[in-house]
Amino acid sequence: MVLRMLLEILRIIFIFAILGVILSGLLNAIYTKFEAGTYSWLGSVAILLLLFVLYRNKLQFSGWYKGEGRKKLPNSVTYAIATVSVFMIVSPFIVG
Repeated sequence: MVLRMLLEILRIIFIFAILGVILSGLLNAIYTKFEAGTYSWLGSVAILLLLFVLYRNKLQFSGWYKGEGRKKLPNSVTYAIATVSVFMIVSPFIVG
C-alpha cells in the first residue's frame, strides 16, 4: 500500500512538472510574442490550476493508488477553477 502511494506521488510530481513546464513555456512564448510578458506568472499559475482539475477529475482514477477518498471535484468547483484559470491566462494581454 505504501509503495503504491509513493508511486502515485511520483506520478503526480512527474505530471505536474513535465506538463506544467511544457505548457508554461508555450504560453510564455505566446506572451513574449505579443509583448505581454510582465504578468506571465499568472498563466503559469492558471496552468497548474487546470492540471489540478484534470488530475482530480480524470487522472487520479487511472493511477496506482486505489485507496479511499478518490472522488471527482464537484461541478461547481470545476467550473469555478476553470473560469478563474481562463481569466488568468487572458489577463496578461489585458493588463500588459
